[in-house]
Parts: sequence; C-alpha cells; structure tokens
Amino acid sequence: MTIFRKSLITLGLAAFGFSAAFVISIMVFMNSLYHETNIAGLGNTAKTLMDVIGEDRFANIFLNEIDEQNIQNILPIDAYDNYRLTLIASSGYVLWDSHVTERLVNHIDREEVIAALKGNEGSSKRESVSTGMERIYYALPVFDNYNNVIGVFRLSSVIPEFGSRVSPVILPFLIFLAVIIVTAFWAIYAYSSSLSSSLGRLVRIAQSSAPLLSGSGADTNIAPEFLSLERAMRAMSNELNTRFLQVKSESSRLEAILNGMAEAVFAMDSSLKLHLVNPKARELFKLGNGDINSITLLEATRSTELVDTVKKAISGGTPVETELTFHGVSEQHLLAHASPLDSVKDKTLNAGSAAKAAGVVLVLQEITQLVKLEKIRKDFVANVSHELRTPIQLIKGFAETVSDAVSSPDKESKKEMLHFLDIIRKNAAIMENLTNDLLTLSSLENNATDREMEEVNIASLINEAVSSVEPQAKKKQIEISAKCSEDLNAELHGYLIIQALINLLDNGVKYSQPKSKLWISAYLAGEDGEQKNDALVFEVRDKGIGIPSEHLERIFERFYRVDRSRSKEAGGTGLGLSIVRHIALLHKGDAEAESHAGEGSIFRIKIPFQNR
Repeated sequence: MTIFRKSLITLGLAAFGFSAAFVISIMVFMNSLYHETNIAGLGNTAKTLMDVIGEDRFANIFLNEIDEQNIQNILPIDAYDNYRLTLIASSGYVLWDSHVTERLVNHIDREEVIAALKGNEGSSKRESVSTGMERIYYALPVFDNYNNVIGVFRLSSVIPEFGSRVSPVILPFLIFLAVIIVTAFWAIYAYSSSLSSSLGRLVRIAQSSAPLLSGSGADTNIAPEFLSLERAMRAMSNELNTRFLQVKSESSRLEAILNGMAEAVFAMDSSLKLHLVNPKARELFKLGNGDINSITLLEATRSTELVDTVKKAISGGTPVETELTFHGVSEQHLLAHASPLDSVKDKTLNAGSAAKAAGVVLVLQEITQLVKLEKIRKDFVANVSHELRTPIQLIKGFAETVSDAVSSPDKESKKEMLHFLDIIRKNAAIMENLTNDLLTLSSLENNATDREMEEVNIASLINEAVSSVEPQAKKKQIEISAKCSEDLNAELHGYLIIQALINLLDNGVKYSQPKSKLWISAYLAGEDGEQKNDALVFEVRDKGIGIPSEHLERIFERFYRVDRSRSKEAGGTGLGLSIVRHIALLHKGDAEAESHAGEGSIFRIKIPFQNR
C-alpha cells in the first residue's frame, strides 16, 4: 500500500470518525435539549395552572381553610390526566397528591422542593419513589399575606425517552449513512489507486535507475504532472548513476592511496570525533579493526600533545606542524602535520565573525629512525673530530719542532728530531687506520662489496686471521689456539670474515695480559639452543681484563670505549667491534659479547647456515 493510499484511507477514516463523533455529539445535545424543553413546558403549565386556580386558594389550602374534598373541587384533576399535582407543606409533608394516596413519604429532601421552600422555582428529573416511574418535576412556592413560604405546589409528568422518540428514523438514517460511507471509501480507493499507480511507476524508475522516458510502459495513462516528474526523475537517475560511479571510483582511489601510505592519517570533525583512520594509524596506535566513528582523537591516541596540535590548527585556520615523542616500550618520534579542512561560517555567529573549520586532517610520519640516524651522525662527527684532533695537533706541533731542530747541527737535536718524526709517523698511522676503518664501515653500511659470496673453507679463514695477528701476539708471548673442522665449508664473503676475526683477535691481544692465551673456534649450532645445525658460529675467547656488564649493550657502537685512556694507549680506533657487527649483519647474522670484569670475554659471530 502506497503512502497516497494510506494517507487517503487515513483521511477517510478520520472524516468518518469525525462525522460519527459529530452525530453522537448532536444526539447528546438534542437529548439534553429535549429534557430541558419538556421541563420548561412543564414549568409554564404549572404557572398557568396556578394563575387559573389563584394563589389565594392555594394559600387557603395550606392555612387549613380548605379541606381535602374542596381541594378536589378546586383543582381540575380530570383535565390534567397526564399530570400529577402535589401539594407539600413547608415541613415536607404531602398534604395532597392527585395520583397517589398511599405510600407517600416526606418530600423535604427533594431537589425541587428545597428550591421552592427557599422562595424559588425548582425542577428535577428522577424516578419517583411513590410511583416507581421516571418523571420530571416542577415546583412553585406558595406565599401567605406576609410573603412567607407556607407550602409548595408541584406539577410532574411522565415523558418518553429521547431514543424512543427518534427510533423510527434511526434505521433509514443508518442506511443512508452506510451508503455515504461506502461511496466515499470507493471514491477514496479509486483516487488513491490512480495516485499509487503513478507513484509506483516513479518508484520503479528510481529503483531500476531507468534511462530517460522510453521503452515499455512509456505510454501508461498517467497524469501530465506525473509524466513531467517521471521525465525529470529519469534524467536525474541517469545523472546520479554517473555521479555515483565517479564518487565510487574516487573513493576506491582514495582508499588505495590511504592504505598504501607509510604515514598514519586521521580525519576528524571540529569536535575531534574521528571519521577516517588508515591502516598505518590503526597499527601505530593498536586500534584493531573496530569501529572508530564513536571515539575521539584523545581516546584513540591517548596523547594530549596531538590534541593540542589539532586544536591549534582548528583555531588558527592554518596548518600546524610539530615533532612529538612517545615514551612506551620503545621511544618513538613522530612528525605531526595538522591541516584544517575548508572552513564554514558558523550560522550562530554574527556577520563578520571568524570562520570555523569543518574538520581537520592529521598526518603522522614516524621519524624515529631519522632521529636515531641524526643522533648517530652528530655523534659520529663529534667522535671523528675528537679522534682526529689529537693526532693532528701532535703532527702539527712536532712538525714545527722538527722544523726548528733542522737548523741545529748538534747531535742531541738530531736525536730529538728522530723522536719527533717517530711520533709524527705513529699519529699519521693512527689517522690512516681511522680513515681505513671509516671507509670500511661506510662500505659495510651501504652493503657495498666488490665480490660475491663464495663457498670457502672455514678452517683456512681462521688460520689466515691467526697468522695476521701472530706477530703482535708473540711480542706479548700470547698463545693463540684454533679449533675448527677441516671439512666445514660455507658461502661467505671470506675476506670480510677474516677482517672480523682479525679485529676480534687483535682486541684479545691488546687487552690480555702477557703470557696469557686466546682461543678461536668455528662450529655449527642450533638457534635458541635447539639441536639443529642452522647457524655457523665464530667464537673468540680471551682471559683479558673483561668488560663490565653495564657496557655490554653498547660495546658494538662506533667509537664506544669502556676505558678511553687504555684504548688509546693500545692504538685502537673505536671502530673495530662496530665493523665486526656490520660484517655479521651483511651476512644476515649478528654479533654478541659475553664478559665479566677481570674474567675475560667471549665474542661470537652467528651467521645463518643452510645444510646442503
């Protein structure tokens, strides 16, 4: 059923209900008017009768000057068979009644009697106690010569019910009313069907997104107004389809862009209630896949700094960019860019007031790695500057001294000059080693190698590294013990592994006591203690000074030294262990250290190994 049919039927029912209520109201009013008219007529009859009989005669009756026989002669009872006449004393006692001679009760409490005893006319309608019939009553006061009420003259009559009076015409009236109602509903139904048919056609056009007026049903007999509306709807439907496809395409493109962004994106209204969040933002703030339309930015991020940044963008109407730091399990650095959407004029504000942003887009770029790299760069520059400052100053100072000593021909000056030249040579070597290590480290960080990995024998790599360090070890009488299976082979950058092992052995020699011992080995082991041969492990063990536990986490950082004075004295650059770790990372492995102060150290290089 269409809305037109519903509306018209509802209107018909409302009209029927209103008509029924109106008829009932008229009937109630007529019933009331019917009784009032009869009471008024009864009153006129009572007054006429009193005028005809005479008030003096009524007064004489109540003054006991006329007996009951004379009363009947005075009052023309036979002329008023339809009326009941009653004379009531001021005490309520019935002196005489034209129709009832027995079972008469005191009438002092009757409504019309009470009014008459007060000197007024009174009327009422009720069932008579004496006769048991429904009657209407009208009472008139009777006065003496001193204008005092000495009795009541009451006239009553039986009247038929209003329903019985109108019953002969009720059936024709109901039949006529039924015909009117059926005719009206048939007209309403026919009219609503016509409207529903036209409206249904328009609904089908809207649902099917039909093209402009054409095809089957185009010649349907509908009103001209609906025909014009149909043409407009078909044209609008065609336009809406085109727009919808455009919007859908744009939405898909926007969703693909947002999903592919490495930055976290939040879109919200001016009250900071979220409307859109991309996957990166959900991942960054652990929002899951739940609905975000019911939460605010503060609830999603738990960051008052982000909220303040967005509020500044909304209040200022211009983009705001700031850098924020989140302290959680790990420190995160984010670059926040809040840009307000197109501003709209607040209708509640006066003309000329500031525009209010409709919303804001917040883009968060994680720059934790950039901050770390910047810190590393600054530390690197500071460390390189610090490492180079001393040798450069020494070279400069002793070069000037040598220049002064050249002019002096004595033997003592020549000895000093040779000593100074030796210092210059040592510091130049330090600078050369530092430069070489920096170049090596830079090459490793950029994964730049001049050779591909090839299968090499591990034992030969260890022997070559031991041979390179033996001269320094012999000076301190340090024994190096090597252990490795002769048939252990692996695909590696052999020359880099040799360099890493040399660095570890060289550190062992430098920081071990004279006449001590070093151990170097290579073996296959399972990761996490499992009984599998899935990792190739190089291990260098010494009995040197050891490393305090608080330094172990940073021992592989560039230029990090546990004891700077001892390290410089040993001639180290502070880059050896960092090079070892980067060589391990280049092989998709890692380096680790295990040590206790005064008990020696163990350094391991773990590289993934595939069994063939």
